Amino acid sequence: MTGRRVLVAMSGGVDSSVTAALLQEQGYEVIGATMQLWSDCLPHSEAESGCCSISAVEDARRVATRLGIPYYVFNMADAFTTAVVDRFADAYLNGLTPNPCLLCNRDLKFGLFLDKARELDCDFIATGHYARVWFDDARKRYCLGKGKDTGKDQSYALYMLTQEQLAHTLLPLGDLNKQDTRRIAARYGLQVAQKKESQEICFVPNNNYREFMEQYRPGSAKPGPIVNLEGDVLGTHTGLANYTIGQRKGLGIGGGKPHFVVRLEVDRNAVVVGAAADVYQTSCRAEDVNWIAVPDLDAPLQVDAKIRYRVEPAQAVINLEADGRVVTRFLRPQRAVTPGQAVVWYQDDVVIGGGIITR
Repeated sequence: MTGRRVLVAMSGGVDSSVTAALLQEQGYEVIGATMQLWSDCLPHSEAESGCCSISAVEDARRVATRLGIPYYVFNMADAFTTAVVDRFADAYLNGLTPNPCLLCNRDLKFGLFLDKARELDCDFIATGHYARVWFDDARKRYCLGKGKDTGKDQSYALYMLTQEQLAHTLLPLGDLNKQDTRRIAARYGLQVAQKKESQEICFVPNNNYREFMEQYRPGSAKPGPIVNLEGDVLGTHTGLANYTIGQRKGLGIGGGKPHFVVRLEVDRNAVVVGAAADVYQTSCRAEDVNWIAVPDLDAPLQVDAKIRYRVEPAQAVINLEADGRVVTRFLRPQRAVTPGQAVVWYQDDVVIGGGIITR
């Protein structure tokens, strides 16, 4: 394996640090790099946390020094703003609930980062994701699978990767659990061995989406009616971006029985609410579909469908429509199937593909 060069995306955390250490141990020529995406580019960047904050860069630099590998910082702030942040804000204003990490993975972490790797004559890129990539001789395709650590599995967030990206991707943590990763970091003497994980989206301080939207798109929050399924006006909302499917708290309407957000209607700027049972759906459509384990869908397929990152997969059947969209029909109704989120289809531990849930 000596002579194979890999560019490792280093966030300053334990996962990416151990990724670099393991690949070096396996004989790869390792180069480390941090993508400067957002936090040091805008006024709220004084925060000490985040995947590209000053402290994160310094942690990554110290790990690279400890391992004796070259280290770079790539400024990708403009591309990140256009490809991720602007589209995130636009989606919210259009009544969707987006997952910006999906776009960041496809366009930045496995897109522009791969371009940078090629500029450095690297054969591969690597990240600290808990998932697995391999070439399946029977399928004649690169496959993506769940990580061994079911509590940390991140295959859902990588469903958008293309065959070209997968062919040049290494994920050495796929067969480890988090405890293994921390033990390896300690063995290497890496000071990030016990570093806490960031659970926040890097450009949304304190996970406060409402405050972010008010600052990033001033004046975009337009009040409108909250209506029930019969069309009766029950109250007034503060802007569609402040609500999501299945939400109960913060509606500001009485009436005795609880109300839940059933859908967001952009055309009439309305939040539609109903009873708890009304939040369950038996099917959904997905667009912008990416296939991984198969080149396309030519017949109905039984799968396990995951409609959000932190939910259990549900048994379903998927069908391809003439326009390229895919219909997922659940064997049991699913709660809060949310436009803007991804539905990802599995068979056992293998990712078949996925797409963005539409209205």
